[in-house]
Formats: sequence, C-alpha cells, structure tokens
Amino acid sequence: MASKQSLLLVLAAVAACLLLLPAASAATSVEYCNKGKKYPVKVRGVEIVPDPVQPGQPATFNITASTDKTIKNGKLQIDVKYFFLYVHSETRDICEETTCPATGNFVLSHGQTLPGFTPPGSYTIIMKMLGDNNEELSCISFGFSIGFVASS
Repeated sequence: MASKQSLLLVLAAVAACLLLLPAASAATSVEYCNKGKKYPVKVRGVEIVPDPVQPGQPATFNITASTDKTIKNGKLQIDVKYFFLYVHSETRDICEETTCPATGNFVLSHGQTLPGFTPPGSYTIIMKMLGDNNEELSCISFGFSIGFVASS
C-alpha cells in the first residue's frame, strides 16, 4: 500500500514539474490568404516558442516552407490583429529571417519581444512574402496567444 502511495506522489510531483516548465511549442495551423492562388512559396507550418507568447519575453516564430524558385532577396510584410483591430505592422528583409539565396526547403525564423503591457488574448498574424518587383511569393495567416505576464 505504501509503495502505491509513493508512486502516486512521485507521479503527481512529475506532473506538477511539467506544468511549471515553459510551454513547449506546438504546430500552429496556417491558412493561405487566397486559398485558390498557387503561391510559389508553400508554407508547411508555423512553430511558436513559447506558446503562449509572454509579454516582455522573447518569442520566436519559425515558418517552415519550400519553393522551386531561388529567392535572392525580398521582404516580409507582417500585420498583427487583436480581434478585428490592426495593432502592429512591420516590414522585414527576408534574408535577415533566413539564409539567402533560399530555395527548396527553408525556415524563416522571426524573433520578437512584445512590450510588457501587451494585453493577453488571441491575435492573428497576416504575413506576405514578397520577392523581386513586389511579386507575392506567399501570403499566410495564423493565430497565436499572448498569456498573462509571467511572475519573476
């Protein structure tokens, strides 16, 4: 009887420790902006670390993609919505987010630290990948969550 209770206590302790660990990333579902369009860059998934994102803490958005084109330069246009309101926009150089020239399978890795006063809740990112002459290589949207401020 004592060994069963000890085993249960150990399992409970392990479960409690796992709950205290920073959230591991999970695959995030992605939708194309125009479902009928044949984009040259195919996005296979998005991984967000940590998930949920914590205000005032660094977060990384890893976008796995592939293309038959050779991308030597371009830009990412990133728009963030909180419910239906646009709350942030930025443009980044693609070659700062991945190794250029990019071809075949590649990963765009975008790091961001949100201000500590960022409201918790559900957000949506709309990200356009633009190549030479502003050619639209891909356009995706995906959701992410911002948690409450973690205790120090």
